[in-house]
Amino acid sequence: MQTKTTASAAKQFAISCENLHYSYSSKSILQDVNLAIPHGAVVGLIGANGCGKSTLLRCLVGLHKPQQGEVCLFDTPVLEMDDTIRERLGFVAQSADLFPWLTVEKHIKMIGQVYPKWRERRAIELALRLRLPMTREVSQLSGGDQQKLAVVLALAHQPDLVILDEPVSSLDPMTRRDFMRSLFQDERPFFADSIHEKDQHDSSVEYAPTILISSHLLSDLERVVSHVAFMRNGGIQLFEEWDAVLEFIRILPKSSFNIPQSLCIAENREQCVIDTRVLRDWIVKNSETKFDIDDIVTAPSINGLDDLFIALNY
Repeated sequence: MQTKTTASAAKQFAISCENLHYSYSSKSILQDVNLAIPHGAVVGLIGANGCGKSTLLRCLVGLHKPQQGEVCLFDTPVLEMDDTIRERLGFVAQSADLFPWLTVEKHIKMIGQVYPKWRERRAIELALRLRLPMTREVSQLSGGDQQKLAVVLALAHQPDLVILDEPVSSLDPMTRRDFMRSLFQDERPFFADSIHEKDQHDSSVEYAPTILISSHLLSDLERVVSHVAFMRNGGIQLFEEWDAVLEFIRILPKSSFNIPQSLCIAENREQCVIDTRVLRDWIVKNSETKFDIDDIVTAPSINGLDDLFIALNY
C-alpha cells in the first residue's frame, strides 16, 4: 500500500518521494519507495534491521543520492535545497555527530551561530530538562546523553521538519520513557514553543512540526504517532494513519478465511494482513464471492504495533 505523489499534489506534503531506488556496492537497498507525508504528521518508521530505514532517512535529508527517483522537502527537490530549506530541517542520525572535545554548553553556543532563528535559552532549557551536564565534554558523556544532546541541537531552532533515527536506542527503559514523554506528552513538550520571547519569530500559530521517527521500540511509538510506515526489503509495505490501522486493518488466520493473495497486504504461514476497505470494494465487484464481510470486519482489531510488525515480517 504505497502512496504515490504528483507534482500538483506535492504541496500538501512536507516529504514526498517517488520511485526511489538506492544501491550501494551493487546491492539494492531501497526499491521503488513511494511515500507522501502530510504537514504536521507524526510518523513512526518501522521495520526489521537491514530493511533500509536509515538509508531512506539519509536519502530524505540529502546525505545519500538515489540512483533513481526524487525526494522533495517542502516542494523542493532535496538535492537542490538551499539554506532556507535546511534551516527548516532538524535531523538526528542513529550515531550522534558531535565534537568530542566540546562541552554540552559550548555545543549549544557554537551550533547556534549557524541558525538565524536559534534560541539559546530554549536549547539550554531543553538540555536541563534532560539532565545533561552542561560543563562536561562530549567524550565524557554516555551514548545516551550524546543522543539526547543531538536531539536538543536538532530542535533548538524550532524546525518545521524533524527526522529522528533511533533517538532512544541508547537509553535505558526508565530514561527512554521520560525522554519520550518529554518529546511528545508533557504539558510543555519539546516541540512546543516553550520560550515566549517577544521578537520577530514569535507567532500565535501553534508550533506543530512534521516528525518522522524511526524506532524498534514500538510500544513507545504507538502512543505518539499519527501515521505508521512499515518497511520491508527496501520498500514501503504499509503507510497509513494509525487510527485507520486500528479501524480497518485486520490480521486473520488463514484457516478461517481463504483471502485471495492479491488482496493481502502481507501474509505468512498462518496469517494474512488485510485492509477491510479494499476487501469490501472487491466483494462489491465480485458479487459471486462467498465471503461474509461482516465476519471479517468484526474480527478483533490489532492489539498494537508489535502484533502488526510480527504479522508483516514473520
